[in-house]
Amino acid sequence: MRTLTQDVDTEKGPPVAITLHHVALAVLVALAGQILAAATVDTPIGLSGIAHTHLFLAGFVGVTIMGAMTQFVPVWSGVGLYSQRLSAVEAWLVVAGLIGFVASMLTAELTMLHVAGTLLVAGIWVFVYNIARTLWRARPLDITEWHFAIALLAFFVLTILGYLLSLDYTQPLFVDRAITRTGVASAHVTVAVFGAFLTTVIGALYQLGEMFTQADDDRLDRLVQRGELVAYPFGVAALALGRLLSQATVARIGVVFVTGSIAIVGLYLARKLFRARTEISTVLRRYAVVAVAMVTWAGLTLPAWLAEPTNRLTVLGTPASEPVLLVGVLGFVVIGTLYHIVPFLVWLETYSDRIGYEPVPMVEDLYDSRLAGADLVVLLAGVLVQAVSGVIDVGSTIELAGVVAIGAGFVIVALNLALTVRHHGPHSLSGLLLPSLSAGPAEDA
Repeated sequence: MRTLTQDVDTEKGPPVAITLHHVALAVLVALAGQILAAATVDTPIGLSGIAHTHLFLAGFVGVTIMGAMTQFVPVWSGVGLYSQRLSAVEAWLVVAGLIGFVASMLTAELTMLHVAGTLLVAGIWVFVYNIARTLWRARPLDITEWHFAIALLAFFVLTILGYLLSLDYTQPLFVDRAITRTGVASAHVTVAVFGAFLTTVIGALYQLGEMFTQADDDRLDRLVQRGELVAYPFGVAALALGRLLSQATVARIGVVFVTGSIAIVGLYLARKLFRARTEISTVLRRYAVVAVAMVTWAGLTLPAWLAEPTNRLTVLGTPASEPVLLVGVLGFVVIGTLYHIVPFLVWLETYSDRIGYEPVPMVEDLYDSRLAGADLVVLLAGVLVQAVSGVIDVGSTIELAGVVAIGAGFVIVALNLALTVRHHGPHSLSGLLLPSLSAGPAEDA
């Protein structure tokens, strides 16, 4: 793994607007998802549950990951992004596909799924191709880059499974076959959340945890990283395959490796935070939540998964642990990353050239720390309410309050980041959604 003393070349990254328009679209999709969730707590509309899940995972988490990789793989790896043009269109394809997908789920017009699915697949494949071509020139890969490469493979696999599911709505593919629709759906979700998203998150945490804590990797850290790099992808593959084929024994092997790896990474992150040599920041507070959430999720999920590893109702965990994973781990990592990406890129664009000529603010001074603290509290409250509602019947009013709290947290995050760009950024907010498509493959491709 590269050390923090090694130089990274920020000039290798794409234009700021390309990354920020990923962020803007992701946050807008997250807000739309929470509005849908709040509106359908008591009265589901069509397949609104599936629609909300895709808005959060594919839209908010997925598009943010696409933007973060597009920006930081070239910077960290020291090679130019393969194509700026491709990076500018990928998020639009995904969001357009999501709009069609959600419309199909809510209206039961399932014939639209073919078009929506094609757009979604196209957007993800463009992203995978662009980052894969970029990573290919970054060899040999470090621990973070290996995680990204494995995640790209998972992104490719999940699109195949997802597209087959969309076709099955109108052209049944799994009738009288050993592989059932339920098995394909379970494998699809497993590969998406644990293979694509969490693999990316773990790889990024190895880099960002060291960067934000300034705690160098020691022998135990490196041992954890090497062991997890083998154990976790193996576990995800076994869990997905076991669920796809309805083979409980294979799935149980995956359960042990997946839950164990996530718990160990949580402890690794907690140990990093304990040894931090920097002041507590907005990002570190969220990483503390993530560390606790990883261990908590593993502990709550392991018994249920060992008992029924192929149960379609507990693909992401138990009713109590699922919100801990989705919001407590994925949500807080993504939001913590946003609080790093957006202010950093705005600072780089606006203030980096002024150093030595005039006083310039620190990156963390660009956003409102009070709003950052408020969204932390509100989101935590929402996660706790949803986790408790998964164990006991708290009533629709309290359940709605949990959904609204999470939505309010996203609103505060969006407001804080929008104010950061408005007050400090050289681009208007509308400009973030219309990046230039003129740049093709990098000159050094």
